[in-house]
Amino acid sequence: MSYLVLARKYRPRNFSELVGQDHVVKALSNALTTQRLHHAYLFTGTRGVGKTTISRILAKSLNCQGADGTGSITATPCGVCPACSDIDAGRFVDYTELDAASNRGVDEVQALLEQAVYKPVQGRFKVFMIDEVHMLTGHAFNAMLKTLEEPPAYLKFVLATTDPQKVPATVLSRCLQFNLRPMAPETIAEHLQKVLQVENVVADAASLRLLARAARGSMRDALSLADQAISFGAGQLEEAGVRQMLGSVDRSYVFRLIDALAQGDGKTVVETSESLRLHGLSAASTLEEMSAVLQRMAVLQAVPNAGTEVDETDPDAADVARLARLMPTDETQLLYSICLYGRAELGLAPDEYAALTMVLLRLLAFKPSTGTASAAQKKTLTDAPVVRAAALARPVPASSPAPMAQALPTALASEPAALAVSSLPPGRQLHVHSAASASDQAMGEAAPSVNKIVAIPVRVQADSRTEALAGQSAPLLLPSEEGEFWQRTVQQLIASEAITAMVRELALQSQLIARDTDQWLLRIERESLNQSGNRDRLANALQGAGHAVSLAVEVGRVTDSPARRNAAQAAERQLAAEKIIFEDPFVQTMMRDFAAKIVPGSIKPG
Repeated sequence: MSYLVLARKYRPRNFSELVGQDHVVKALSNALTTQRLHHAYLFTGTRGVGKTTISRILAKSLNCQGADGTGSITATPCGVCPACSDIDAGRFVDYTELDAASNRGVDEVQALLEQAVYKPVQGRFKVFMIDEVHMLTGHAFNAMLKTLEEPPAYLKFVLATTDPQKVPATVLSRCLQFNLRPMAPETIAEHLQKVLQVENVVADAASLRLLARAARGSMRDALSLADQAISFGAGQLEEAGVRQMLGSVDRSYVFRLIDALAQGDGKTVVETSESLRLHGLSAASTLEEMSAVLQRMAVLQAVPNAGTEVDETDPDAADVARLARLMPTDETQLLYSICLYGRAELGLAPDEYAALTMVLLRLLAFKPSTGTASAAQKKTLTDAPVVRAAALARPVPASSPAPMAQALPTALASEPAALAVSSLPPGRQLHVHSAASASDQAMGEAAPSVNKIVAIPVRVQADSRTEALAGQSAPLLLPSEEGEFWQRTVQQLIASEAITAMVRELALQSQLIARDTDQWLLRIERESLNQSGNRDRLANALQGAGHAVSLAVEVGRVTDSPARRNAAQAAERQLAAEKIIFEDPFVQTMMRDFAAKIVPGSIKPG
């Protein structure tokens, strides 16, 4: 007899054996018990979470005849009647599974729907199960819409997909949708333990945790990995063997790296990275494990009570709690982000271990300095935003490598407390206190050649968009009475669609210079618009609007055309809209306190 893999051997055969999807089981069980049955169900979720399994259990619940042959619709199928046995064996005539990934055309769907007109042969209901339904073509979806909306009373549809975003809204609206969730690692580990006990396979808790994490929420993946681990470990599962099979990094390396980063020990970081290279451990797996540990550290730092009781079943809990106390909160968040983004950079580097080392050393590069002098200087710079101009104006010897860095702390130390100034609104300047100390007066007398600075300019933010655009030149527009009349006339022609294309451009770009009872004179700047066909069509349009005149066109400078008037009006609306935004108190607060900027071109008038 051929070997049956664990994922198929231990596929749940009723709702009580299904794990990790209690919300779906409860809804379907209640619907079956009360017989409030929908005609179409849609199950969504990632691979290996139970979409096909639930479909088969639902088909058995609808067609179960009971062990004695007198059963009816039930939430607990017997599993021994002909209908249940045939569905489990895949030979029940009234249960049809269609793989939409390989049968995605309209012909295959029509062939399936042709069976809908016939009543069930063995069971109470026909059940059509379409797997990966999002792979169907648009014509195939359209072909099944009518039947999906109003199927016969004996027909039930079950659709399954891993990508519900690709399913048309017209199909979603006809189905009762259930979202199957990825399973928690604890749930997967508990189920694996039960399965391996039945299989008489010895497995330690650490190896089960590794398999559960590697499955990423999929029970089928977990059982497949368990099959592989049993073969790899010659019938037993041990942490070292499972870790070697998965290529996972031992948490001891991760704890050593985080400990070294917390203490700023770059030597240990480089040595540990080199040890990972020598043992052939995955760089991506290292960053993944670090991200998982840092996430647990961040939770302990945010909720200290969560770490008061260490879980004795988790060997990593004590080390995670210790590192959470050792590393500052901001560094934990920074390192977590660096690990996440660093995984995407591994493929860009010629050597993934060199890339791993660079990712780890990045935190040391951004790690805040802990020196006393640096901290004192940072505090001084933060607490005293105003510097006396006279101190900055003192001459510094040319041999000094950093004159500003040396003069600034000295000036701040001697600055009186009276110069403390609170944050000022934008568009202002900080003025220097007019009173001078005795030492400054003496220095001023001794060094009369030093120019006296009156004020220190700071970042100036325009109060409104009007001020920001005050110096910009606008298109030349000299309004005239003829221009007003010509704009109204052109707008009427455009609104009635009497002129289009090049004729419309001729009307918009031209200026009405003079008009007589039978002739109007227009002026344009581009000779390309002065075509006889354009003039004739424009004259015909004017005649249709009640202006029976001939047109004469000359080339020259245009100062008042409908196009210029439209541009001027649009500019005024844009300016008004930007002024409203820039003068809004909330926007000004964001720009002043957080250096916010408005994206150019993002403001549009209503």
